[in-house]
Amino acid sequence: MIFAVLSRVGRLTVQRIIVLLVILVSLSGCLNETNLTVLPRIDRETKIPANAIKISPETDATPPQASSSEYEQPVPVSGDVNTAGAEDSPFITPDGNTLYFFFTPDVSLPVEKQILDGVTGIYKSNMVEGRWGQAERIILQDPGKLAGDGCEFVLGDVMWFCSVREGYTGIHWFTAEYKNGKWQNWKNTDFEANYQVGELHIAKDGNELYFASDRPGGKGSLDIWRSQKLNGKWQEPAPVAAVNTQGSEGWPAISPDGHELWFTRNYGIWRSKIEGGEWQPAEQMISPLAGEASIDRVGNVYFVHHFFENDRMVEADIYVAYHK
Repeated sequence: MIFAVLSRVGRLTVQRIIVLLVILVSLSGCLNETNLTVLPRIDRETKIPANAIKISPETDATPPQASSSEYEQPVPVSGDVNTAGAEDSPFITPDGNTLYFFFTPDVSLPVEKQILDGVTGIYKSNMVEGRWGQAERIILQDPGKLAGDGCEFVLGDVMWFCSVREGYTGIHWFTAEYKNGKWQNWKNTDFEANYQVGELHIAKDGNELYFASDRPGGKGSLDIWRSQKLNGKWQEPAPVAAVNTQGSEGWPAISPDGHELWFTRNYGIWRSKIEGGEWQPAEQMISPLAGEASIDRVGNVYFVHHFFENDRMVEADIYVAYHK
């Protein structure tokens, strides 16, 4: 997930988080009711710089490639999702009919301007007659209050998302409920502080949590951890040893059938399968500059691909690799 799109795939650095938090706190203290007047929703594409150039697969210097014969070669998702801005952090519902993602129009902007641009945030697009329809921003904050929301995950009628917002110190996890056709009733839903839960995925039964963290006890700079829920309480996490290395593993996603663990490692997407109740060593599935996989019920893999020019990230799009 990215509040400000990063110069490496799928990594929101601690430094950026701290900067964002300081900015948010200072802004919330200095803005008054007059300049926090609620404005109508803005077309996100109007905030994309006029000189932005949309990169296509034909002009992409480093297109993502599938490493497995199980999958077609990746392509940008169809329809109205991708723009010359940055679409990131996709989450596909198991039925493949709803796509959530994070958007910011200009990756060159500092984070404080992204928060105030009126369009940066979480979006949703629905599949309509074989193509993705116009994306709609999901507002998860009270009118007139600042927030930076992202890393969305949906399980049934509940959305989990991380946020920095007025009234809180640091980054916190929240949940929202889908009722009467909209997301509402958001509330703080933190884990034990020492768990240090990063971007997460909860298995479909709601009792198994996978997340990325640099908490002590791991192998590398970032590792995949797992926690079980017993009697309504998440237990002490344990590392998923079979997939963790001295490098960096993050952004876990469990397939709807619970048999596959997908994650991001070294600018690529990897997959581990479960055998005899244990996760097996992982294999690379898609690279380069691919991350944050999300899998639907038939095995199609949605992910983010970042575009670079002269070692500088210029935009990001949502791609899909269809299962054969």
